[in-house]
Amino acid sequence: MANQLPKNYDPKDFEKKVYQDWLEKGYFRAEVNENKTPFSIMLPPPNITGALHLGHALDQTIQDILIRYKRMSGFEALWMPGTDHASIATEVKVVEKVKEEKGISKQELGREKFMEEAWAWRDTYGRRIVEQMQQLGSSCDWERERFTMDEGCSAAVTEVFVRLFEKGLIYRGNRIINWCPDCKTSLSDAEVEHEDKMGNFWHVKYPIKGEDSFIEIATTRPETILGDTAVAVHPDDERYKHLIGKIAILPVLNREIPIIADTYVDPEFGTGAVKITPCHDPNDFEVGVRHDLPQIRVMNDDASINELGGPYVGMARYECRKALVKDLDELGLLVAVKERNHNVGHCYRCHTAVEPLTSEQWFVRMEPLAKPAIEAVRDGSIKFVPERFDKTYFHWLENIRDWCISRQLWWGHRIPAYYCDDCQEITVARQAPSACSKCNSTNLRQDEDALDTWFSSALWTFSTLGWPEQTPELKYFHPTDVLVTGYDIIFFWVVRMVFSSLEFMEEIPFKHVLIHGLVRDAQGRKMSKSLGNGVDPLQVIDEFGADALRYTLIQGNSPGSDMRFSQEKLEAARNFANKLWNATRFVLMNLEEEVPTMETLADSLALEDEWILSRLERTRQEVTANLDKFELGLALQKIYDFTWNEYCDWYIEMTKTRLYGDNVDARKTAQGVLTEVLKGILRLLHPFMPFITEEIWQTLPNTTSSVMVAPWPEAREEALKPQMETRMEHLMTAIRNIRNIRAEMNVPHSVKAALQVVAQTEESRSIITMGTPYLKSLAGIGEVSFLADETDVPNLAVSTIIPGAQLYIPLAELIDLDKEIQRLEKEKEKALSEIKRVEGKLANEGFMKKAPEKLVEEEKAKKAGFEEMLVTLEKRIAELKI
Repeated sequence: MANQLPKNYDPKDFEKKVYQDWLEKGYFRAEVNENKTPFSIMLPPPNITGALHLGHALDQTIQDILIRYKRMSGFEALWMPGTDHASIATEVKVVEKVKEEKGISKQELGREKFMEEAWAWRDTYGRRIVEQMQQLGSSCDWERERFTMDEGCSAAVTEVFVRLFEKGLIYRGNRIINWCPDCKTSLSDAEVEHEDKMGNFWHVKYPIKGEDSFIEIATTRPETILGDTAVAVHPDDERYKHLIGKIAILPVLNREIPIIADTYVDPEFGTGAVKITPCHDPNDFEVGVRHDLPQIRVMNDDASINELGGPYVGMARYECRKALVKDLDELGLLVAVKERNHNVGHCYRCHTAVEPLTSEQWFVRMEPLAKPAIEAVRDGSIKFVPERFDKTYFHWLENIRDWCISRQLWWGHRIPAYYCDDCQEITVARQAPSACSKCNSTNLRQDEDALDTWFSSALWTFSTLGWPEQTPELKYFHPTDVLVTGYDIIFFWVVRMVFSSLEFMEEIPFKHVLIHGLVRDAQGRKMSKSLGNGVDPLQVIDEFGADALRYTLIQGNSPGSDMRFSQEKLEAARNFANKLWNATRFVLMNLEEEVPTMETLADSLALEDEWILSRLERTRQEVTANLDKFELGLALQKIYDFTWNEYCDWYIEMTKTRLYGDNVDARKTAQGVLTEVLKGILRLLHPFMPFITEEIWQTLPNTTSSVMVAPWPEAREEALKPQMETRMEHLMTAIRNIRNIRAEMNVPHSVKAALQVVAQTEESRSIITMGTPYLKSLAGIGEVSFLADETDVPNLAVSTIIPGAQLYIPLAELIDLDKEIQRLEKEKEKALSEIKRVEGKLANEGFMKKAPEKLVEEEKAKKAGFEEMLVTLEKRIAELKI
């Protein structure tokens, strides 16, 4: 053949070339095509701050497999790519860059110049992760690539904000929010990571006004005592009923605060009396609203104490804690300090402890939006895979609070709200108004804050397709088919996309949510900088190739489960690619200029041809079913088993008799089937390992221009031959068993043994007769003969069984009995010697006292192994001496 593969498989030789060819030929492009069924996936947009990590690689490999499979199956498959501006993360990076390069803060630089720096960052780093995705083989429609702050997406964000505001679902208010003192911005509940930490419970006395008594509270945050405006007890708590309505004196500040009754208080928790700090605790805020309590915020944005903090003004929060506790102790008001494990919220970006405090922010009213989102999953319109993850979804929505969407950042979508400095009217508009709608003043200023990053990414399934315009793409590709994402952002992103699409598109955003787990190291640990166990996928690609990385990420993968990543798995993946490469080289070297097609070979197929074609069809059916159920790991395993075990190890070996023989027709049939099955393997494997399958495809005769646009293997029910599969399985069992016998007896490859068969059925006789050439070529058998029954079997013979027949090999045909007995006697002497040596060691008191327990156990294990070997040798010697 003219087309040949290089001797050695090296993905560096072709992966970049292959991908560039796909791009140039426009194979990734999806169009509105009414003659095809659409299939669409929206890429979860990676942040422009990041580089590709293994989590991205897993996420994107899963999506690429599904897209390539559907594209080959005749769907108009769109994989929409894009990147996310990532407000907080990007702003932090740009602030650091400005500080390093210019030595100034963002405030000193000014908003306009800072935004120029941020856009320059995006231009530099936003492309990086896209290029890395392409190295992985991602077949996105790059001509449609979007960015969450591009013109179209930004217009959609403004439209959504205005509509929600006009509907009364967005409001501005002074409410308790999560505040990051380091990033100096508000955070939504989803952006707070909670972790259990060992801390203290400080028990403090609050004196009762006019009495020589006190009420005891317990707190984990003594610094917030400065903002207390009440003490609360449960109305039915007999211990405190007599104090309800009385006045307590706030320690240190000596401010009078009421003792109130509220069912929020748990009498069993702590002392049963709680301090109420409306500005610094979300539950206290609600209690404060119910009882019309004053709101006293005692912290600045950097969590230092403000002027309402009395003698602690200017102190950092933990410095104030230390000083206040000391003062309480000196005043005799500190009762006890008890250790306690409690939950602490941290900023998901900088990991600083979050401070709950009241702030004037913009909120989305969630209850009306949450109800239809819950129903969409309950009624099965949206299905989670695996189903168990809907519990996380329901838990989040059923307990959701109003969403704080304003962020004290510059990088992001600026809130489209305009303030009149003359009459304080707030105008929300799609474009900046020229004058105040209330007083006609032109003294207007836009809100300084940006919107939460997730506000824009919540619109991703439809904003990227042109909404609010009713574009042809929007009508054709929406709702999308599958969202592929990790379980860690169900509440960040999945929930918000569902309620946003239901609200603005009046339809679900996707039909399935395919959840995958985390990529962990070989020991099952989460990958992190602190452990130093992270893996750079680009380095893996450089060393092993993108196909090996993709294979490793999918092998054994099941929806929702974490996976372990290891060097050994990568090497196994490369070995598989190498096996396929070498098998192809063998096929190509044994092809002639004209290779017959399957249509011309239907009447000339041998047993092994019908078997392998039947197995190919069965594998196709199983792989297709697995992919349709998102069981990608199972699908890949079946392709692997068929390729390695059946095609390479059995079928190729079986064809050699015909390929090297003189029968021209038999040779051509073998060539045709070898090629046909290899094409089937390449098409099944392509979604998983696109590069090697494409490179091999280009060398094969009678193929389309690219395996990527070749059809998924079509159903060929007529190819299924269960009887042939059974026959071949019996023959393969015979060959395997004979090989094992030869290996156990160390029979040289050159020795050809006679095989004597007692067949109980005509079927088994037929199998052995048809399989005789393979018993000779693959099992080292010389002549095959049939016996009437077991009485004709020689005395010294080894046997093996297949259904319907017993197979015997006379020992004299395999070995020189005298030499074999001599060899086994020597092995027996060695085993006895080793047993004696170990027994001596274990009987040595000095060794037993000094040796580590592990070493002693190893010696005992050696002894047991040699004893087992001795039993086997003695049994074999006895058999040969009969």
